[in-house]
Amino acid sequence: MRLVIVDTNVASFLFKEDTRAELYDPHLEGDTLQAISFMTLAELEQWGVLRKWGPTRREELANFVSDKFVVVDSNEALCRMWAEVRGLAQRAGRHIDVADAWIAATALLYNAELATHNPNHFDFLPGLTIITEA
Repeated sequence: MRLVIVDTNVASFLFKEDTRAELYDPHLEGDTLQAISFMTLAELEQWGVLRKWGPTRREELANFVSDKFVVVDSNEALCRMWAEVRGLAQRAGRHIDVADAWIAATALLYNAELATHNPNHFDFLPGLTIITEA
């Protein structure tokens, strides 16, 4: 079984039923376990706060996440990998946002592919397999 970590942007396409979601469907079908980082869950939840969603819309998001993904929580090994990702970025002269570093670290730690619509946020990380339709 393949493990694919779904970046926040792709998860948002899927949730909103954005036409770009269809680009990723072939990569997420079949014998594929779809997961998101705890950081993606936090970013998705932040939408509701910023957009002042009511209980119904927040429940829709919660159901979407629980039906579609396994949420990967933080642990000591993931924290160490996050530090590696941030250090690699700095040594390479690249910037990686804190949230993106958590998502990349999750994919790297679990030897998973990363489905993202922003490959340039991650393309400098050795060993990271990126799936993109950007």
